[in-house]
Amino acid sequence: MSNRAYLKIWCRSVTAETLLPMLRGFLETVPSSRARPGFSQLVLRAVDMAEAPALERDLRASPASPADVAAFLGESFQMDSAVELEAWWDLWVIDSATGEWAERPQRLELVCYAPEFEHELWRDSGHLSVDLGFEHLFTGHAGLLGNGGTSPSAPQHPAEEEFLRRMSQPETLREYAQRTRENIRRLQGWIQRIAQALTLDRFALTSEGEEDFEARLDAIEAGN
Repeated sequence: MSNRAYLKIWCRSVTAETLLPMLRGFLETVPSSRARPGFSQLVLRAVDMAEAPALERDLRASPASPADVAAFLGESFQMDSAVELEAWWDLWVIDSATGEWAERPQRLELVCYAPEFEHELWRDSGHLSVDLGFEHLFTGHAGLLGNGGTSPSAPQHPAEEEFLRRMSQPETLREYAQRTRENIRRLQGWIQRIAQALTLDRFALTSEGEEDFEARLDAIEAGN
């Protein structure tokens, strides 16, 4: 199973008065897929994850804007609430069969944890948390990128062997690195917009497969 990558954001001075504006300000930074714009799912929870949702909306037929989301939530979004949203953004993806690249919509899972939700879950998870999708969209496969020139490990199955054979061509590997860096820059650009829109305490980029995901991204972008 492919590893996932995550963005966690902690904000300063989150109060009952700033909670909904903080969420709306964050949503206004979310990159939108050309083919699948807007927010397509909305869930509001109260108290903790064990409780049934206080509000659920399937918005796929008419995706919502940040203003729409704020209007749907209204006064229901309280200090003991959490909001879950689905959106899509465009990233470069390689077709494993043909080796061709294309920009394709990738799913984002966004959560906002209010300060009193589930025993202050925000302290570990951030006030805002994003499942960014598959880690390899930013790191590549098989350790080819950001490894300081170290040779990749031996392939574990035929598909990986074929991938490494294709990447043994210098031009193919250069394009692979270029497209992966473009994905990283889209992520970095999003984080910059968040930092401009909100008063941040800190943020963290993590993944299931990398001990230091941020350092790996920096090494790939530097061409190491």
